[in-house]
Formats: sequence, structure tokens, C-alpha cells
Amino acid sequence: MDAYLTNFWRALAADPDAVANWADNPVNELDLQSRHRWLKNQNIERMRADPDYYDVKIAGWWVWGISCWIGGGWCDKLHAKRPHLGNAGRGINRMNLGRPHLGRDQGIHAKFRSGGVCEYLRLLSDRVRWVRVCCGDWSRVTGDSVTIFNGTTAVFLDPPYFSPDRANIYNHDCRELAKRVEIWAIGKGSDPRYRIALCGYEGDYQMPSSWECVAWKASGGYANKNKANNNAGKERIWFSPHCLKDSQWRLF
Repeated sequence: MDAYLTNFWRALAADPDAVANWADNPVNELDLQSRHRWLKNQNIERMRADPDYYDVKIAGWWVWGISCWIGGGWCDKLHAKRPHLGNAGRGINRMNLGRPHLGRDQGIHAKFRSGGVCEYLRLLSDRVRWVRVCCGDWSRVTGDSVTIFNGTTAVFLDPPYFSPDRANIYNHDCRELAKRVEIWAIGKGSDPRYRIALCGYEGDYQMPSSWECVAWKASGGYANKNKANNNAGKERIWFSPHCLKDSQWRLF
């Protein structure tokens, strides 16, 4: 339901070069803060009323900002959280506005230093031309009519995690949703036409023994500053019985 995202896709499809022109900026904290405020003051809700509307400047600045913003909150309501009240070097509202990523792997240029932003966004425009995007409850796109009736279907499920010790990171959070997803996945997992991957923390789900559980560790990103964060080592992906192993892959 993110109107900024929809505006980006519309603008990218219509005029990728213009989007690239506005997105082609170095990482700069002052620009990040001022553009964040500017974007929040735009009438982006016009997207819902006018199916032809898009704004290339909003699209370019939005994708530039989200690529160098730390964590969540980009283009969310300003000052939605109370400021840090401690004295550990935190200025009031500094983290609410957000310091940009300073590593090499962030920023609009991070993934294509050898090429240009225009070239990359043209390729992205071509790639998303055939993508179908739905907004709303997840169950609207997991019925048989839009999955296996079209052939063998891969479904990647990454709901808000059930674990009570995880952080609240979503604008609209719901821990109970994960259990509904679990029931759906178990019900469909034995069907050879479905290949399902379900993400969660260790202990979140009680999956059948026929499912394979794979442990992995999140890199943590900005959260690495919190050395007490143990959740990164609890990441799991459960694969349904008909998912293919590496040795089973072949090219057609």
C-alpha cells in the first residue's frame, strides 16, 4: 500500500532516464534529511485517485534516499518515535531523521560503480514490465487460482516473525499472522505443485518432519552495533518436501 513505491514503479516504467537523473546523487546526510522532509510534504496520495499520475522527482529522490537510509522509517511520519533521552552521544531527533549508511555497499551507486544509474534503471524498467504487484492481505495471492492453476508455483513466505523477543519493526505489526501463514504452508506443503519456503526464528513453527529446516545467520547491518543481539543466529528457513536440492537443479 506504499504510494511512494507505486509512484517509483510508474515513473520507472514511463521515464527511467528522468528517474535516474533525480536519483543520481552522492550520499549526503544534509540532503537525506531535507529530502526526507520534502518528500513527506508531497501529495503522494494522489496516486490512489489518478491511475496516470507519477512524479519522476519524487521517484528519484525516494529511491536514492531508501538506498542510503538506515533501518526503517524512510518517508514515514516524522518524529514518530520519542528521541533518545540518554547522554551516550545522541543528539535529540538525530536518529529519527537518520544518519546515512557510510559503508561501501549502500547508496544508489553501490551496485553498479562500473556503469551508470541511467543504464541500471533502464534495465530495471525492462525487468519489472512483466511483474504483477498486489497490495493487501497475503492470502489474496496464495489461492490455487493464482498459483498452481498456472503450473508449478514457488511461494516465499516471510511474515512478521512470531517470536516475542524480536523488535517491532513494521508500520503495521502482527505477530499472530505468522501462525496463519504456518497453517497455510503445512496444508499446501504436500502438494507437489507447490514449492514453499517459510522464514522465521528457531522455535517459531512446528513443521512436519518432511520439511527441511536450514539455519542461516543474518549479517545484521546497522544492528551489528548491538553486540547483545542474539536473534541473528536464530534465523531459519523451512523448505517444503518438493523443493529441489542443488543437485536436482537443471537448465531447461
